[in-house]
This record gives sequence, C-alpha cells and structure tokens, in this order.
Amino acid sequence: MAELATIARPYADALFKAQTADLAGTAAWLDELAAVASNSQLLQFSENPKVTDAQVFELISGVVKNTLPAAAQNFLRLAIENHRLVALPEIASQFRALKNAQGGTADAIVHSAFPIEAAALADLSGTLEKRFGRKLNVSVEIDASLIGGVRVVVGDEVLDTSVKARLEQMKAALTA
Repeated sequence: MAELATIARPYADALFKAQTADLAGTAAWLDELAAVASNSQLLQFSENPKVTDAQVFELISGVVKNTLPAAAQNFLRLAIENHRLVALPEIASQFRALKNAQGGTADAIVHSAFPIEAAALADLSGTLEKRFGRKLNVSVEIDASLIGGVRVVVGDEVLDTSVKARLEQMKAALTA
C-alpha cells in the first residue's frame, strides 16, 4: 500500500538517523513492536475512542517479550499519539532496508517444505550469497505446499527451485 509506505518513510528515516549507534538493537525491538501492532484486535482496541493512549501503551508494553529501552518507549508513545500503529510493520520494513543498505546486506527468506538443519542452512547461505552477490541475512519459513526444494526471496528477486514450481512449469509446457 503506497499510502502506508509514504507515512512510514519519515518515521523510519528519523529512527535510522537517531539510532545509528545501535541499529541491530533498534531493529530487534522495532520488529517486535511491528509484530504486536500487526494484530487486528489490538488495532481495533487502539481505535476505540473510549481507550486512552496510556492504556494502549500499557497493553503493548505488557505484550512485548523484552523490556523496551527508553528510545523504544518514546517511539511507541509517538506512534500511538499520532495514530500510526497500523504503519509500524511498514516502518520496521523500511528501517530494515535502510540498515541493510548501510551494511551492504539484504534479507533473504528461504521457504522450504521441510526444516533445514544448521549445517545445510550455512551451505545454502554461502551458495545464495554467491548467487545474489551480497551478504544475506537468511531466515527460514516452512511451506509444505512446495513439496520439496526451496523458494528464496531476496528483496524483489525470487529463486524458485521447488518441486511445486517445476510441476507448474511442466503443466504449462504440456498444455501450451
């Protein structure tokens, strides 16, 4: 959604410039806040006119796993006061993109039909870094519909070596 991206950009930029000393820590608490803020029931609760900003802050603070540092608390209060909870996932995404651009890395999501062992993931990560030509922050998501193989998403690039993709290619070739 372009509107959320437009709303999120100044927040991500300001947070990136203010937190340059600890980008990894900031990304961690921002991702956690984004995960909490993506809950539709929380968003509905926060939009209730009878609920105060302090009540929303206390609810979110109680839900997060770790104690929020002062910067995170201030940022959360700002997002709540400006009614930007809905934009937190996009803010986190844009912040990660800025952090990755500075470090010369990219986020890679490996979709696999089965769990990947640590040694196999390290080998796969090395191969993917050569293929995409940059350092990757690899995370794994299980998707049983792939049947076998992997589907890798790095930014807007996709490398699909799954059985499901091969079957779809065969189907297209046979019906053409």
